Amino acid sequence: MTTLSLTVPADAEGERLDRYLAGEVPSYSRSQIQRLIDAGHVRVPRVKVTKANVQLRVGDVIEVMLPDATRAVATAQDIPLEILHDDEDVVVVNKPAGMVVHPAAGNPDGTLVNALLHHVKDLSGIGGELRPGIVHRLDKGTSGVMVVAKNDTAHQELSRQFHDREVEKEYVALVWGLVQQRKRIDASIGRDPKHRQKMSTRATRAREAVTRVTWARDLRGLTLLRVAISTGRTHQIRVHLNAIGHPIVGDALYGGVHRRVPGQFRAVQRLTRPFLHAERLSFTHPRTGERLTFVAPLPADLEEVLRDVTPLALRASLFGEGADDPEDDSHTR
Repeated sequence: MTTLSLTVPADAEGERLDRYLAGEVPSYSRSQIQRLIDAGHVRVPRVKVTKANVQLRVGDVIEVMLPDATRAVATAQDIPLEILHDDEDVVVVNKPAGMVVHPAAGNPDGTLVNALLHHVKDLSGIGGELRPGIVHRLDKGTSGVMVVAKNDTAHQELSRQFHDREVEKEYVALVWGLVQQRKRIDASIGRDPKHRQKMSTRATRAREAVTRVTWARDLRGLTLLRVAISTGRTHQIRVHLNAIGHPIVGDALYGGVHRRVPGQFRAVQRLTRPFLHAERLSFTHPRTGERLTFVAPLPADLEEVLRDVTPLALRASLFGEGADDPEDDSHTR
């Protein structure tokens, strides 16, 4: 049994206990957190915890007792998977768009976990029977780099790094309109009170979230961005860009799909998912202490759309000669 101690910050005032813990312990789903509460594995000294809807106060210290790892029993499936790195502690993959990370209602198989159980034989079981090794997630429609733990020590250390915001995550996004480089979006995110499948910056109960635009290229009606996040709120980048009036192209949930588009942008109508890709992930190896960085190139579906919507005058700098661009001195595709 591992005990995790958390102190409730000001931006979690009044939030439900189970919802707060689901955000702070990424290897557990909200339903798993609720089962821990029912089993008496969650304590708040200020109040007797008998239900998941306990409302938190600033400064509350929460003790969460995490059971020892259980054997993963999700079914292994021979699903193609691009593995970027594999050692005795971690495996790094390039998740394709359209793949759900772990089995859940409506997605019992065909997930990243099912593929991992086929390709990797020694995953951490700390995430539970359906989430072995999973320490963070990408949305179904988002492609890109993910790290997965192969033993429980690595899992706990990676979870700590994500919780303490030591992991660097950078994404590529194509958005509507013009967004300036170095734009910072600092807006708390919570569940949308009217549309429960959505998140919002206008929620009454919200958590701190910061998104930074690290690089931008004006495509004359669209902007190609690189964005970095240290927090990892649900749908964070999608919500933040929509909140400033620049939704991600192809994002039907957050206003990124337009019925009518100018002729030069017709290619975006081929998109079947948001133009969002987790390009770079940096973390400290849980055993060696070495700082590691992994990069996944833009997948073909996004690359083709980007090429078709980029004005001819800008194509040279985006396709093949980007390394010579003085604005783009830290990335090469």
